[in-house]
Amino acid sequence: MVLCEVSEGVATVTLNRPEAMNALSRDLRNRLAEVMRAVNEDDAVRAVILTGAGERAFTAGLDLKELGSDASSLGAANATTPADNPVKAIEQCAKPVIGAINGVAITGGFEVALACDVLVASSNARFADTHARVGIVPGWGLSQKLSRMIGIGRAKEMAFTGNFLDARTAYEWGLVNHVVEPGQLMPFCEKLARDMASIDPQFAANYKRLIDDGFAMSFADGMALEAERSTAANSQVSAEEVEARRAAVQERGRGQ
Repeated sequence: MVLCEVSEGVATVTLNRPEAMNALSRDLRNRLAEVMRAVNEDDAVRAVILTGAGERAFTAGLDLKELGSDASSLGAANATTPADNPVKAIEQCAKPVIGAINGVAITGGFEVALACDVLVASSNARFADTHARVGIVPGWGLSQKLSRMIGIGRAKEMAFTGNFLDARTAYEWGLVNHVVEPGQLMPFCEKLARDMASIDPQFAANYKRLIDDGFAMSFADGMALEAERSTAANSQVSAEEVEARRAAVQERGRGQ
């Protein structure tokens, strides 16, 4: 249900239920938690790409057939453990996670996309918040994250209509960083992931945590957090280390 392939420091994790639009069944959620925990603990992995199998869907969210036959499955919408909550499963990975959005990301699937650090969309990708139409209040972060990313008015429009947002508009609204043709999605994401994988892994993990922790605070508190962690970290860096790395940065810049 979840595939994982590691190459050149990059783990490609694929939600693999294309016949069900990669819907987040209980078994898939459990397996995703196992895979994300494994890649987080694997020193050979420095960056992660999360995508869906096929071209129709990244993921359509919770498996509505499973919900319809088992009322207890509704508890997944408010689950707090990685085994049941795929957002928590992704968040347990300290490494950069790129969401390669190959098709629709709907409702809970939209929330899974927002759990990634960077989003790259195929031109086929579409996003929709259909919580109001399904009658389930979001519990994996959509109601708070989306407004912070695209603005409260746009987030409310998506919430109150359930209408789809196409990839180009998602780019214009700042939801995704890049839009590429379907055949270029994975090559583009793999190059981006290799760039991320070239950063010292502990530094990347600490920097990711600083950004995420600060994002959850007020601006003033976030600035104070940066000052605290920056002072502690930078006091351990020597001038010689900075000079050696500066030369490497300059050389890389000439090649870009």
